[in-house]
Amino acid sequence: MTDAPVLRTARLTLRPHRLDDFAPFAAFFASDASRYVGGPLPEQRVWNGFAGDVGSWNLMGFGCWAVDLTETGAFVGQVGLNKPSYFPEREIGWIVFPEHHRQGYAHEAALAARDFAYRRLGWTTAVSYIDRDNAASIALARKLGAVEDPDAARWDDADVVYRHPGPEDLR
Repeated sequence: MTDAPVLRTARLTLRPHRLDDFAPFAAFFASDASRYVGGPLPEQRVWNGFAGDVGSWNLMGFGCWAVDLTETGAFVGQVGLNKPSYFPEREIGWIVFPEHHRQGYAHEAALAARDFAYRRLGWTTAVSYIDRDNAASIALARKLGAVEDPDAARWDDADVVYRHPGPEDLR
């Protein structure tokens, strides 16, 4: 079994998911707050996605991390390196639960995930698939230095694709 490695940033701990992460994850996906990431969804579909995010580490050597506040241990969301079979490219994705929005957690976690992908996994490119109506995630992608790539393949026509700067552009 390959677990996600633990990563630490100034305020966050990115760690392997635990079973007790599922309840808040399912609550998020049952709410309208999940509308930009395919929700609201029934619990069975959430479980399948959650298990896929966890199992991806074993199958592909990358996947999703739970994101905790280091100081308190509060579980605030997820960041991941994704490439399910239906994604045309490898993706950096993020979810921060609504009560933790506007704190910079998604930015901090996504930077750590991207750094891991480039430095440890040797990725040379990554995209983020974002619902075209999700202004907050589009703003975050731009803050991360990603630019819209209208020619990139997408798995969902409702998405726009933002291409992250490559490792050579981040030196």
